[in-house]
Amino acid sequence: MAGRDATALGEFIRRQRELSELSMRQVASMAGISNPYLSQIERGLRAPSEQVLEAIAASLQTTAETLRRDAGVPPSATDENGEPPVVTAIKDDPRLAPAQRRALLEVYKAFTAQ
Repeated sequence: MAGRDATALGEFIRRQRELSELSMRQVASMAGISNPYLSQIERGLRAPSEQVLEAIAASLQTTAETLRRDAGVPPSATDENGEPPVVTAIKDDPRLAPAQRRALLEVYKAFTAQ
């Protein structure tokens, strides 16, 4: 998650916590994380893992997806394997021969290399 996204998400989490009239300590305890860690998330200094974001969302009686969307953060660019969804789709497409998969992955990596 980019710095700007982490800041927007953290600010939104803080606003939701305050609207729910919950202290930082209460949300941290409900989410199973430390108070300083939640503070860093709310200030945009650290981006929460998916698991932590889900725990925070549950504490606020919402979902991680809703928090991201309402904070204006685009969906994650990786899937559960840590790969972009397009890479997973290429690897899993039964219509592609192994050589076609390799070629498509090479082209994709070339276009997205930083």
